[in-house]
Amino acid sequence: MIHASAIIHPGAKIAQDVEIAAYAVIGEHVEIGQGSSVGSHTVITGHTRIGTLNRIYQHAVIGGEPQDKKYAGEPTRLEIGDHNVIREFCTLNTGTVQDAGVTRVGDHNWIMAYVHMAHDSQVGSHTILANMVTLAGHVAIHDHAILGGGTMVHQFCRVGAHAFTAGGTIVLRDVPPFVMASGNSAEPHGINAEGLKRRGFSSGAIEQIRRAYKTLYKSGLTFEEAKHALQAQVADCPELAMFVEFLHSSKRSIIR
Repeated sequence: MIHASAIIHPGAKIAQDVEIAAYAVIGEHVEIGQGSSVGSHTVITGHTRIGTLNRIYQHAVIGGEPQDKKYAGEPTRLEIGDHNVIREFCTLNTGTVQDAGVTRVGDHNWIMAYVHMAHDSQVGSHTILANMVTLAGHVAIHDHAILGGGTMVHQFCRVGAHAFTAGGTIVLRDVPPFVMASGNSAEPHGINAEGLKRRGFSSGAIEQIRRAYKTLYKSGLTFEEAKHALQAQVADCPELAMFVEFLHSSKRSIIR
């Protein structure tokens, strides 16, 4: 299961059935769970914990030091969950002590070629990050979000659950849940109705989410007035609770 040319530090903790291809390099503080595979020429380093049934393709660099001038060699971490696909030439960095000290990736994510995930990023589960997506430091990508190829997300920005960005989108402020965004800088373009259908949202819930979008973006209300109006809509559509909570917790403001 482990190619003879792979270099694995004796301190690494590798489950018995992990496949490691030719010329891969595995560092001292790495843990890799059952059923996972590591492609040729891949480097996994740092304090990195990888769960079960992950597939990491060739030439990825996982657990590299943060690209942050303040980083001074602290033992910060990268934690990756289960059932993730990480394609060729992806780079995922560990965290920094200026934040939580850990970069996290959840479960069942599809991370396509050349994706960069900077220090302290927090990626949920069931996301798709298409080719060349770039996440700056301290970025949060919530569950079921889809980022089109070449999307760039500015530091400290968030992309909400079930949101969608078109290819080449530049995200400089938060993208609320359910919203479709595109452009430089990103602007809202309706809700991700097709994605919601695929995930089992009822037609009634989708209509309520569309109504909430119009309240936020089309009603002429101020942001504070819209938040108040949306709070009243949660009673008719519990799925809107995450939408309202996201708006209240935004620190960088939202795309408008």
